[in-house]
Amino acid sequence: MIERSPMPCHLPLLAAALLFFLIGCAQKQAPTPDNPRLTPRVTMHDITFHSGALNREMQYRVIVPASIPTGPKLPVVYLLHGGGGGYRDWSNQSDVAKYAETGLILVMPEGHSSYYTNSVERTQDRYADYIVNDLIADVEARFPAASGRANRAIVGVSMGGFGAIALALKSPGRFAFVGGISSAIDVPQRPFSIRRFGQWRHHRSIFGPWQSQARRERDPFAMAGSVEPAGIPYLFLTCGEQEGLLPANRNFAALLARRHLPHEFHVVAGGHDWVQWNSQLPALFQRLLHFLGPDAVSA
Repeated sequence: MIERSPMPCHLPLLAAALLFFLIGCAQKQAPTPDNPRLTPRVTMHDITFHSGALNREMQYRVIVPASIPTGPKLPVVYLLHGGGGGYRDWSNQSDVAKYAETGLILVMPEGHSSYYTNSVERTQDRYADYIVNDLIADVEARFPAASGRANRAIVGVSMGGFGAIALALKSPGRFAFVGGISSAIDVPQRPFSIRRFGQWRHHRSIFGPWQSQARRERDPFAMAGSVEPAGIPYLFLTCGEQEGLLPANRNFAALLARRHLPHEFHVVAGGHDWVQWNSQLPALFQRLLHFLGPDAVSA
């Protein structure tokens, strides 16, 4: 009788681990569906261009009216996505495309997880410069986009809300209107947390060490506390009543009120998601059109 050696017990475990690894790789490589919610009266363009500030190729999506008459150029609204998202989010998760029908150019840039801020530690990640310099210049070179502060607005959700507010306060001559929806406005003020060590480390790489000058320079609370009121763009702020970000947004709105900076703040129903954010667009764009373009009313 021939006695066979038993299979080593670790081989089935290795096979199972390999199977899970291959499944994980397949899931990671699966492309994210791209289903923009367009209307018949708009067209969409995806652009790749070289950003000098980042020294790399970057993407952005543009939605414009399907029929653009010759004559005056169109105002532009820059739409910033939230953390973990990408430049397709606004077109795929909201009904924003229909507002291009009113004669606006909608621009949705890729921002990765940058908070649209020039990073302290990763000096090559100059995302603020990429937005206010490279992106605006490329848009105005490719599309019939009107130049000048009176023809630009910037709007963001969550991380993008932080970015929109910070960019506008840092460069008030760039935008006439700012929309911050569920803005992660307090990120530079969040202390160390062992439970969220990875997130804390990422924030430190962008904003700098705790209580450092670099962090204060990137904190919208500090910006709003020291900026000159003259020439500040109008800030339209909202936050859901079920959001953990609500106290920070209340505090920021109170600071704007104390400094007499032009703004409005609305607490709305809902949580931190696109259902709530999409529901705020009618009111936001109604106000935006009041401040943007040749017929805008001064704040």
